[in-house]
Amino acid sequence: MPAPGAPSRWALYLDLIRWNRPAGWLLLLWPSLSALWVAAGGFPGWHLLTVFVLGTILMRSAGCCVNDVADREFDKHVKRTAQRPVTSGKVSTREALALGAALALVAFALVLTTNTPTVLMSFAALAITLVYPYAKRYVSMPQAVLGVAFSFGVPMAFAAVQAQLPPLAWVLLLGNLFWVLAYDTEYAMVDRDDDLRIGMKTSAITLGAYDVPAVTAFYLVFLAIWTAALWAVVNPWVWGAMLLVALAQVVWHFRLIKDRSRDGCFKAFRLNHWLGFTVFVGVVLGLV
Repeated sequence: MPAPGAPSRWALYLDLIRWNRPAGWLLLLWPSLSALWVAAGGFPGWHLLTVFVLGTILMRSAGCCVNDVADREFDKHVKRTAQRPVTSGKVSTREALALGAALALVAFALVLTTNTPTVLMSFAALAITLVYPYAKRYVSMPQAVLGVAFSFGVPMAFAAVQAQLPPLAWVLLLGNLFWVLAYDTEYAMVDRDDDLRIGMKTSAITLGAYDVPAVTAFYLVFLAIWTAALWAVVNPWVWGAMLLVALAQVVWHFRLIKDRSRDGCFKAFRLNHWLGFTVFVGVVLGLV
């Protein structure tokens, strides 16, 4: 029995998978849905829409379980993460891994309702998800590894719709990788002092004084690659209007992070899903 006033197991599990912080799975969802629409040339159908929405939420939740277990010793020394359920000892590593495995199995069951190419790609996606937490120990820009993991829904969407992987799928993945570099560097800027102290490797540390211009450049490269790739596919007037809104958000992000304040960088990261949503709307309306 939990102590009076202590959170229930259910509440702890929801906290473990960041249920009250949907920004994380939205960052995964918007590029995947954009790719679904592009691959299908419009609405992809309710089946694939359901598979990708639920699968994205489930796999992001499973990833949180794995990440918190892998980082539990580091997270004790970081202000923002010290009270996470696994780090604080409220949820055991065995419980967290069991929950993560259960969520991943449900996601895999959804993938099994698609086709063989998508099922095969899901194994690669799982492998990258498992590798990322440990990349922070050895790779100077682990955000690039996360970029691949968080962009893998793009080629999976093409595989699910077309049962093949055209060059466009990989170009869009490359572009999305730069968006992940942008927002996860903002995230890393929040914890830079703590990460330096404990020896964690992040893009914010690697980029040093060039972090703000680099983040801005990452945003612009992301938008440039997707614009070049989709200009002949979507209505250029719709895409151009979307691009103005997206660029206004890039300027906003620059203003939030230019002083490198913890609150400003964290706010910039948390609001990134609006940029993904903006691009998604440009894709949907541009294909009408």
